[in-house]
Amino acid sequence: MNPDKQTPGEGYLQGEWKQDSVPAQKSLVTYSLYNIKFSCDSFLLKISTVSKVNYGADTCMSKGHWDEYIRGTYSQRRDTLHIKGQFCNADGSYKNEQGCFRFGDYEEYFKVHKQSDSLIRFVSTSNVIPINAHLIKRTSCIPKPL
Repeated sequence: MNPDKQTPGEGYLQGEWKQDSVPAQKSLVTYSLYNIKFSCDSFLLKISTVSKVNYGADTCMSKGHWDEYIRGTYSQRRDTLHIKGQFCNADGSYKNEQGCFRFGDYEEYFKVHKQSDSLIRFVSTSNVIPINAHLIKRTSCIPKPL
């Protein structure tokens, strides 16, 4: 049976986390920076990509800079964070196939290394570049009805 309210999620993750840079980013052809907001058992992820290579129409790529958004839910088991969601528009609305870049389902697993109350390292199981994120704003979970 489905719950009628959100679950509280992980207390230490609640809030907004931001990655400012990646190791050796000036020498990389393409890299992405992550901004993730956790609210109870939900997340909103913004992936900001910078590329020196033109992969497609500039209406989408905006001179080598573009953002993608994903919203969904997460769960954690031991040191592994599982996030599962859907690509969406900046306002959180559903993204259709005719838009720029990826659409549909998104799923990722991260090993989580809490380095301090305001610094977390997310190591993706599918990417070699770790995400070192610092806390921008701490929030509390107030479960919403589903």
